[in-house]
Amino acid sequence: MGFEGNEDASIYKINEDTALVQTVDFITPVVDDPFVYGQIAAANSLSDVFAMGGDVKTALNLVGFDSCHHSREVLKEILKGGEEKIRECGGVLAGGHTIETPEMLYGLSVTGIVNPNKIIRNTTLAKDDVIILTKPLGMGILITAIKADLVGDEVASEVAEILRTLNYKASLIAREVGVNAMTDVTGFGLLGHLYEMSGKKFTIEVEFEKVPFLKEALNQAGMGIIPAGTYNNQIFVEKYVEFVKELSFEERMILFDAQTSGGLLISLSQEKAEEYLKRAQNEGVFAKVIGNVKEKEEKAIKVI
Repeated sequence: MGFEGNEDASIYKINEDTALVQTVDFITPVVDDPFVYGQIAAANSLSDVFAMGGDVKTALNLVGFDSCHHSREVLKEILKGGEEKIRECGGVLAGGHTIETPEMLYGLSVTGIVNPNKIIRNTTLAKDDVIILTKPLGMGILITAIKADLVGDEVASEVAEILRTLNYKASLIAREVGVNAMTDVTGFGLLGHLYEMSGKKFTIEVEFEKVPFLKEALNQAGMGIIPAGTYNNQIFVEKYVEFVKELSFEERMILFDAQTSGGLLISLSQEKAEEYLKRAQNEGVFAKVIGNVKEKEEKAIKVI
């Protein structure tokens, strides 16, 4: 696929009908419950296959385990959570590797398949496309707050539920409806991934009032609970963004926030967007229109 588009996964063509989709990712714990942590880490790792329109086939565990401070029961729960998510999307856990590390790490090396003629790339937008987002923002900020015990159980549970939700159904609907481009929102934040999607060929207009995020993330950002990755995103991406709408510091940080296991960003025609939203609602998939694709202007992203 080349490196210029910063694609979500690698593609290796086997024949005219089949190509391998391969990706790898791991994260440190984001919640206290080891089973839920396993689910979240797995969902995060699997997402890149879905973002390119592929189906997961096999996955290998990647584990860095701190046995000095945690029991083997903790490790079992992490792996159990991960395997549940692999099975949820029809994949098979095919082994893995564990090493001793001073900090817990868990993730997956994932292999999927896709028809080479049906690969969904991240920069193949079309003018007047609608942009849909399938998970709310603010997860980086809220994970930081959870680690510091600054939010209650109700917010922590809501965050965990969002993080462990697979992008599988959202991807299946996208493939069936037919979309022009797709990626997932992870460490580069919403605006960072939109910048990648623009491919320097379009300007993506974002309507801030339509962007979904958890309100508690705004509160925490106002208190300075912001991960370093979010500040890094701001430094790199801000020069490509025109803020037509005057936003507070906290609101801007939501848009730059580095996500873990974020949703899909989907670019598709207006007609297909209506079909996607209807399907998503019927199948219990979160989906919100947040903007559209315009002719190229001075900036790659315009926030209105």
